[in-house]
Amino acid sequence: MAAPDEPTRGPPRTLMLNADDFGQSPGISQGIASLAHAGRLSATSVLSSSPQWPVLAATLRALPSEVLRGLHFNLTEGVPMSPELRKVWPQFPSLLQLMVSAHSRRLPKKALAAEFAAQLHAFTDGAGQWPDHIDGHQHVHHLPVVRDVFIRAVLDMKVDVAVRSTARPLGPRSEIKRALIARTGGMTLESLLQRHTIRHNRWLTGVYDFEVLDYRGLMQGWLANLQFEGGLLFCHPGAADPQPDAIAPARARELAYLSSAAFEDDMAAANVTLGSVFS
Repeated sequence: MAAPDEPTRGPPRTLMLNADDFGQSPGISQGIASLAHAGRLSATSVLSSSPQWPVLAATLRALPSEVLRGLHFNLTEGVPMSPELRKVWPQFPSLLQLMVSAHSRRLPKKALAAEFAAQLHAFTDGAGQWPDHIDGHQHVHHLPVVRDVFIRAVLDMKVDVAVRSTARPLGPRSEIKRALIARTGGMTLESLLQRHTIRHNRWLTGVYDFEVLDYRGLMQGWLANLQFEGGLLFCHPGAADPQPDAIAPARARELAYLSSAAFEDDMAAANVTLGSVFS
């Protein structure tokens, strides 16, 4: 097998294209839905803690049945859903604050478990099903303490649910960001997933800083680096919204490319098709 950053062209491979942040806003959700109905997505992950989610749940339920629905566990955006965590955090911390507290083992474990339960209930209530998979907004699910709560909750669900592994982010580019994702908890999370035989992806791709204007060029690089086992590519497409969104320009670029014939051409040229890579 070629090293992760060496182009691998030729053999057929599978890309699991997962759009994050469904439910965050109407524009984001409608953009994701348009891609799903056009056959341009494998899955989407729902921000069920968003105040917009109950209104947008019907849009998710109307997606094609082959598009997997996941829970996008959130600890950094907005306000906690559970009273237990709101007593500790009236507002979610920033990602940096959460990371510092997690790595110093100063997180409220019982309150985090209550928050996961609240977000899971909000998902199942709106989606009308258990999640097909679970991941974390800004990869919070792999952080110390959080991952212990997360894994325990997944095991307690008693259903076949997959988990996004962040252990092996593929390039090219964004070397520092990829290393941070893997080393702030990704490798340890994968060890837990393997120990408990929880289905997960081996490779992860889609990492960039949201500032690059040439999203097609990024995608061509990710496709060229896709390994034989395939990989999960997380993306953040979305249509315009009146509410503020720090990565709105990047969302628009991603939506435009993924909706275009160029995306189909690039997938065909790389001999890659959409599908699930959880095993």
